[in-house]
Amino acid sequence: MPTPKPPKAPRHLSAPLPVTSSEAAIITAVHRSESISRTDLARLTGWSRPKVTAEVTRLIHRGILVEVGEGDSQGGRRPRLLKFNERLGYIIGVDIGATSLDLAVADLNTRVLARECGAADVRDEPIALLGQVKDRLLSMLSHAGIQPQQILGIGIGVPGPVDFASGLLVAPPLMPAWEGFSIRDFFHTTFPAACIMVDNDVNIMALGELRAGAGIDVDNFIFVKIGTGIGAGIVCNGQIHRGSNGSAGDIGHICADHNGPICRCGNIGCLEMMAAGPAIAARATEAAQNGSSAILAKKLEISNGVLKAEDVAAAAREGDRIAIEIIQSSGQLIGDVLAGLVNFFNPSLILVGGGVANIGNQLLASIRQAVLRRSTALATRNLVANYSAMGTEAGVTGAIHLALEHLFVAQNKVSKQG
Repeated sequence: MPTPKPPKAPRHLSAPLPVTSSEAAIITAVHRSESISRTDLARLTGWSRPKVTAEVTRLIHRGILVEVGEGDSQGGRRPRLLKFNERLGYIIGVDIGATSLDLAVADLNTRVLARECGAADVRDEPIALLGQVKDRLLSMLSHAGIQPQQILGIGIGVPGPVDFASGLLVAPPLMPAWEGFSIRDFFHTTFPAACIMVDNDVNIMALGELRAGAGIDVDNFIFVKIGTGIGAGIVCNGQIHRGSNGSAGDIGHICADHNGPICRCGNIGCLEMMAAGPAIAARATEAAQNGSSAILAKKLEISNGVLKAEDVAAAAREGDRIAIEIIQSSGQLIGDVLAGLVNFFNPSLILVGGGVANIGNQLLASIRQAVLRRSTALATRNLVANYSAMGTEAGVTGAIHLALEHLFVAQNKVSKQG
């Protein structure tokens, strides 16, 4: 395959609100707490109480932080609690899946004010799909009484490899028309004050779990999304690990079978071609057509000749042996690949999400079994593997946090961005 050209820098870079490095440290601590006292800030930063007080006072004068009441007494005066100033502006979260959209508007304390979900097709031209997103966002803002210029940050997740520094997709198998298209430029014309960040959709799901789900206080874990494709978000030492160029976690294109089918990426036997939603549906359709499963054949008939992974799940719940075997086979393939990651990375948690995660417990049981069978005893000693409890909330929540975490940037970093 030809080597993809390096992405060109977008014309419109993010527009973060510059703060000092000390202010940025305070802001990070506030962001990761619903509300926090100056005493807790001193404990988290290791600074003296006078230094914390001075930094907090500056942030209050700038209108970034506000006091919101009193906390519990620890033996003395009740401490004053701090939060972001909700009137400063708003954040947008956009989670674009292969076949779905999830949009949310939130305040700076991540309280969701408006949310919409719907269908999408990333095979469409980017201008067409993003135009739909923009129109729906403007409608949501209008109903909430928010002006576009009040949007300070937008976090966007897309189902493809993203060069995180530029925010551009690079050789995305599911959405080739999007390569090199500047999503930042597109939204900057409508939301000129916004810091616009773009990342892979699995990374924002992992970030959602890290900040608001099962990943809170977990330093090392893997979030696996199983849908039209398969990918992983990697949390290492409490941070999203994107790798050198942003492509870390692209496990869907690890070879699962050297004799397998040709993938969209041009390689043979990629995991997502063998075990993702379309592969599950294709195996079920074959079983229905060759007479192996009467239940699947009936479902194929009533679904106008098109089976989905959900139909396989329904057949499995009815006790269909073939459907159960298809699900277990996919789980085993995914688990075999994850076992290699477990041996290499040694996470304490694996979370499984995405549309196919609703297929049933056989999938997770097969993943667990394969991981335990093929990983070392020490690597799995404290390992927990579960479905994501956040479900569809993970992506849009992570998109909100992605925008917020890059909204306030220390001045020395801003100067490096030019």
